[in-house]
Amino acid sequence: MTKPLINAPKTARRGEVIEIKAMIAHKMETGHRLGPNSQFIPRDIIHRFACTYNGVEVFSAELFPAVSANPFIAFTTVATESGTLEFAWTDDHGTVERASVEITVT
Repeated sequence: MTKPLINAPKTARRGEVIEIKAMIAHKMETGHRLGPNSQFIPRDIIHRFACTYNGVEVFSAELFPAVSANPFIAFTTVATESGTLEFAWTDDHGTVERASVEITVT
């Protein structure tokens, strides 16, 4: 996996609904495709995405082989307090890529 891209507001008003967009580069190999040696290429997908807001999970998704490469996820949450949005992508090998952004709520 490579460094993720996060688009989230840096500031928001308390109670405002904010949109968060997250994308990560990953080939998302299904395990159903034949390689050049006529052997199946092993499955390698991101199977879980989660976002926490000050340690509380506000969004999660379970992903499956039908998801395209470089998965893009957009969701909303309510700005309640200043703090940290933390993101985690977990792949089939147990590798976890993490990212975080700060938000200031007034």
